[in-house]
Amino acid sequence: MKSLFSAEISHWQDWEKVFQSIPEFTPLVEHILKKECLPVVDIENLTPGTNAVFKVGGYVVKIFAPAESGFDQTVDLPTELFAMRRANELGVSAPKLIADGFVEDKYRFGYLITEYINGVELFKAAEIMSDDEKVAVGRKLRDITDKMNTPCEPFNGIDVINDENRRWNKYPERFKAERLAYIKKFDYGEKVFVHGDLCGDNILISPEGELYIIDFADSSLAPGIYEHALVAFLLEYLDPMLMYGYFGDYVSTDEFIEMCFDGILIHDYGGEVIMHCVGQPNEFECLEDLREKIRKKFTALRRVTPQNQDSPL
Repeated sequence: MKSLFSAEISHWQDWEKVFQSIPEFTPLVEHILKKECLPVVDIENLTPGTNAVFKVGGYVVKIFAPAESGFDQTVDLPTELFAMRRANELGVSAPKLIADGFVEDKYRFGYLITEYINGVELFKAAEIMSDDEKVAVGRKLRDITDKMNTPCEPFNGIDVINDENRRWNKYPERFKAERLAYIKKFDYGEKVFVHGDLCGDNILISPEGELYIIDFADSSLAPGIYEHALVAFLLEYLDPMLMYGYFGDYVSTDEFIEMCFDGILIHDYGGEVIMHCVGQPNEFECLEDLREKIRKKFTALRRVTPQNQDSPL
């Protein structure tokens, strides 16, 4: 029997070449839709990530990279299933899960089908917002994370504090040693559900101004500051008024700076976030170098955000 998927996948570079290809994925997508008794219509590309993601009418079909790509998806699919179902149950504004399963073809492909959300990514929408609109969006995002960042049962076995994290490999040896010693000694407190990747691509704003959260593959149980620290760097990068809406007058205080410092040190993307938002690895000989650069970065926000407002933290 002829395979639905014809490309050869033996390493990550092979997957990168084809995972956005509509011609290559059309037979597989059509097979999945028929299998789930959904209409087959024109297939369109969506914002690329790690996996193959397509818009098909009112649905999004996400096909996970096979094991042959070298990218281990054994955790991502069940994580996303658990996280999306939980979001739907909590009333978090997220796409509704329509179907999931596997296709045994040339490779074993896991897939998800969700409703399509007609929205604009936050990083694009923020370009044309007024300051008041940015503050309102920041507050809406905080309402969402307050719903999500609550205790739940273990669901994927990920330990964000003790797992090896290659994204810190570029940093000096002294810095890496101090980071490991610090996070193992620091009391991070209770673990809650976190989305884990609330970047500008994963927050959509509908024409009605509703916020939607997508792509839950990086969800885990972690301290709440794991979520808040990443959001702080994201929103400050996009616009301080978004950040003010999320954190209120908490920004630039000592407690806030320590939250950003402690949270980013354990984040899966922490090493990369620091490179994009704070400085290059060779600028950080020790942890105190990082703390001081974070302090300088966020203290400056006092000059551009409103004063004397209640903090949501």
